[in-house]
Amino acid sequence: MKKSLLSLAAMAALVSVNVAQGAPDKQQAAVSSVVLISVDGLHQNDLTWFVQHHPASTLARMVSAGVAFQNARTPFPSDSFPGMVGLATGGHPRTTGVYYDDAYSRGLLPVGTTDCAHPHLGAEVQYAENVDKNLDRLDAGQNIPGLYNNLDLIAQLSAHPAKDLIDPAQLPVDPKTCSPLFPHQYLKVNTVFEVLHAHGMHTAWSDKHAAYDILNGPSGVGIDDLFTPEINSSVTDPSLPAGAGPDFTKNNLDTQRYDGLKVKAVLNWLQGHDHAGNGKPGTPALLGMNFQAVSTAQKLNLSSYVDSKTGNVVTNGLAGYITDASGQTAPGPVLEGALAFVDQQIGRLVNAADLNKTVFIVTAKHGQSPQKRADLTIINDGDMIDALNAAWATKTGTAASTPLVAHAMDDDGVLLWLNDRSEAATQFASDFLYHYAGTGIGSDAAGNKVAKAFTNAGLKKIFAGRDAADFIGVSTHDERVPDVIGIAKLGSVYGGSKLSKIAEHGGDAIEDRHVGLVVFGNTIHAAEVKQPVDTTSVAPTILKLLGLPAEQLQAVRLEGTRPLPLLGDRDE
Repeated sequence: MKKSLLSLAAMAALVSVNVAQGAPDKQQAAVSSVVLISVDGLHQNDLTWFVQHHPASTLARMVSAGVAFQNARTPFPSDSFPGMVGLATGGHPRTTGVYYDDAYSRGLLPVGTTDCAHPHLGAEVQYAENVDKNLDRLDAGQNIPGLYNNLDLIAQLSAHPAKDLIDPAQLPVDPKTCSPLFPHQYLKVNTVFEVLHAHGMHTAWSDKHAAYDILNGPSGVGIDDLFTPEINSSVTDPSLPAGAGPDFTKNNLDTQRYDGLKVKAVLNWLQGHDHAGNGKPGTPALLGMNFQAVSTAQKLNLSSYVDSKTGNVVTNGLAGYITDASGQTAPGPVLEGALAFVDQQIGRLVNAADLNKTVFIVTAKHGQSPQKRADLTIINDGDMIDALNAAWATKTGTAASTPLVAHAMDDDGVLLWLNDRSEAATQFASDFLYHYAGTGIGSDAAGNKVAKAFTNAGLKKIFAGRDAADFIGVSTHDERVPDVIGIAKLGSVYGGSKLSKIAEHGGDAIEDRHVGLVVFGNTIHAAEVKQPVDTTSVAPTILKLLGLPAEQLQAVRLEGTRPLPLLGDRDE
């Protein structure tokens, strides 16, 4: 029977460990491997719905027999990069320095800089598919022979993306060394992978870009086996005359096929092999992967899916959420299929694991917003930023070659880094956004594009200058903090002029940040925790489970991040 805890203080007491000595308790000694899984986009209400409608599923088993955290929150901004970095470090962007996978630093030099003697500081910092040697290829440019005749050959992908898959010419430049700055060098604190590696423990991880080299941490060697097939690559051979085709995110069945490649790597790790199924390095102390299938099923407007009753492939199915017969918001056929796929694959991993020695942590880097189609308003952020720059040029006489906005990152919120950081400039940007109105794009219940008016640039609150820094928790001297932070109204999504996506993440909406979190496995007893927890607590929890002091994580020391409550609680 599930236990429901009401006292946060009582919960905290349950997870006290002798970190001064780092002595493992009985629970810790019984756990040799932790499997971390991020089901990107998985809201807590998605998990609740799926378990209720699929009581015989693997996720239902995990929720019933494990610790289910009902109010877990990801960091803000709720982008994949800070979300995953938070899981691996125990820190928020104010500590890790990682605000987005496409951000800006006033302390770095632009891509391609060679003259560091006369630097003009300020550079976009994008660590995504753009840093691949060939972003059109699943192998990121390793050029594995015959790959597009047999995608299973992706198992030959290098386990060291910084050395073999990332193009240094696509990286920002460190003015101190005049050398490209790799993702792992950008991170300000160590990772749980590094801590384990330093203790001689084997580590492995699989994610969607070679840029997830960032999880190696500043040492660059935290992950022994890092498997990163490129999700934004062509599903067809890009070397053919037709060129690159759609990527693996444009059809949910392709995303599932992509996720399946990573599942094979995790299965090999669980059997003690490397990601290709070779050798016997042993089952890693920490291993895992992210799933993309749920995320793309939430974001796509239409997609193919497999009909659960007939087994036939249905094209142009409605993605995202629908209103069910009872009037409630529920996963549509594409999303339900994606949830079922992920559940099936997690079931394979659970069945392959030695549950006498293993703990699974299932959560999400981020959620997705909005869930209701009726709430969607797509705003053309390119037009918006152009208008802001033009208005500033008119006001100040500034040359068009020096726009006000140095960099903008807008998914379902607005982050602006400005060339002019004065109070006058930040306040001008804030006032402009507040008064910016127009007509965007919405969706009817059938997935058709409709016109949708918006005001206030789709924002409900704007933080500018010192207020933006305070919102994050850093000083205005922080080299990476945005100058303007816009918190979106529910449903505001920033994009172009097409109904190509119906949801996004990165913002501060509840739907962006309220994610599922379940811990299941050896020594974990059934409980339900309703009090709020941060997903950053996962990193110190991993160390606790494996018998190591959480304080070996720098972000844990700086932020005071506590392990998740209740793990190891036993009936006396």
